[in-house]
Amino acid sequence: MTRSPRSRAAGNRRIVLILLSVVVGSLLFLSVQPRLYRAFCDWSGLYDIDRAEQVSASSAIPGRPVTLQFDANSQEGTLLFRPKMTTLAARTGDIVTAVYRVENTLDRTVIGQAIPSYGPQYAGGYVKKLDCFCFKQQTFAAHEVREMPVVFFLDTRLPEEVNTVTLSYTFFEVPGGSAKSSVEGGK
Repeated sequence: MTRSPRSRAAGNRRIVLILLSVVVGSLLFLSVQPRLYRAFCDWSGLYDIDRAEQVSASSAIPGRPVTLQFDANSQEGTLLFRPKMTTLAARTGDIVTAVYRVENTLDRTVIGQAIPSYGPQYAGGYVKKLDCFCFKQQTFAAHEVREMPVVFFLDTRLPEEVNTVTLSYTFFEVPGGSAKSSVEGGK
């Protein structure tokens, strides 16, 4: 079955229109892509570290010295869990990185979740975490040793009477753990 020259020309026009639509659509997408990417980053918090530096730099309240204490506990001792340093002198508004060391002491894989707490308890509202191992469950191979950071800053509005803030984490084994993310107490 042969096609008439008229139907062939109509088919060619249709293909040209489709290809032109793809080209125009691609150019339009390229023109809005930076705004879409920026909106996605704002929504997902992808660049929170940059935002934290901007917020702390533009704060009208100057930073002041604070002592940070780090504590670690684990349920039932299946994971040896401790901070690499127990005390750190910092200033409110400064971005701080603290590293915790975890070791799975068992001959099997362990899935765990770290739950944070703060001292004094209300100081937790002034701890702004940018990245933390406590945001999701962690899987540790048998006898695996891992160092895990927590990146945060203390809001410059931390009450004057608070000169020491303790960040304490307790690691719990999650029986039959899942890959679900948890941000409880994460910020």
